[in-house]
Amino acid sequence: MSSVSRAEQQVQAAMKAVETAAASEAEKAEMLMEIAMGLQQKPERAEDLHAAVDLYERAMDLAPADEVLGIARIRARLATALMALPAEDAAPLKRAKAEIELALATLTAEGSDAEVAEAEMNLGLICQTLAGMRLLPIQPAISAYQRAARTFDKLGYPKEFAILQNNLATAFLSMPFTDQSGKMREALAVQAFEEALGVVNLIDHPSEYAMLQNNLGNALQYVSSSHRLENGYRALEAYDEALKVRTPRDTPEEYANTIANKANCLSNLPDDPSNPDGGNFGNLTEAVRLLEEARGVFTARGASDKAQAVAEAIAEFTTALGPSTILERSGLQ
Repeated sequence: MSSVSRAEQQVQAAMKAVETAAASEAEKAEMLMEIAMGLQQKPERAEDLHAAVDLYERAMDLAPADEVLGIARIRARLATALMALPAEDAAPLKRAKAEIELALATLTAEGSDAEVAEAEMNLGLICQTLAGMRLLPIQPAISAYQRAARTFDKLGYPKEFAILQNNLATAFLSMPFTDQSGKMREALAVQAFEEALGVVNLIDHPSEYAMLQNNLGNALQYVSSSHRLENGYRALEAYDEALKVRTPRDTPEEYANTIANKANCLSNLPDDPSNPDGGNFGNLTEAVRLLEEARGVFTARGASDKAQAVAEAIAEFTTALGPSTILERSGLQ
């Protein structure tokens, strides 16, 4: 069964169930929301997300006007589906921001603290994505994350706390580093990653653990510090920790991201840590091998932009290795 027909069948089945159910309008709206959430959770194609958006909209239309909290909850879920929609422009994201801000107006007054914090965290993600498109400053995202952190603390909500710290850190790193405060933000970002890693672990939170280790490695690579080599080797350790979870079989694209990051890190480190000026032929050779593997994954998965970026890095590192290496690698020597 194709994912398109699955989406269509889900919508048709949902509407039929609502029409025939012996339930109130509010209960039917909630049924539609739950079906939409199921579609959204594991979308096979973009059509599934469009179908989820359709069902959320129908649920809001069906809900009685006096069910303001129920409508706000549906609206908050709608915003997350809009966030996930692939699009060539920012229209879905802008609508997602408007929807979640509307939802927050009611959730803040009538919802639970956890509901408000989840909505604030999603608002932060929307604002951060728009900031990456140069359509917003980054500060609204940071403010939303900080509001969410009032509820999502490390003791009561370790998983949410870790994700918030990751998002805050990446937001800090996205800010321009044109003055002394830039170095402070870099240090805060590394601290946030490390603090998050203090509350999640490889066994109970594998995907969050791997994400944080990968992002910590990236932060350590680029942090402005006099301890460049020390940070580089710490970054390698972080990438290796991420690769305990990210594998070519289970998470191929995340795996490729991490080995490409590790390759870049290796390219800047000497082969012998005790002899920083002794060259890095071995590390560069391993970096090229990792990049070629990453390029194969990206190409197979249709991530052409990433494949192109990796190809450019391969060319740069191969040039640095010298012409004899190209002959060796081609089997001609």
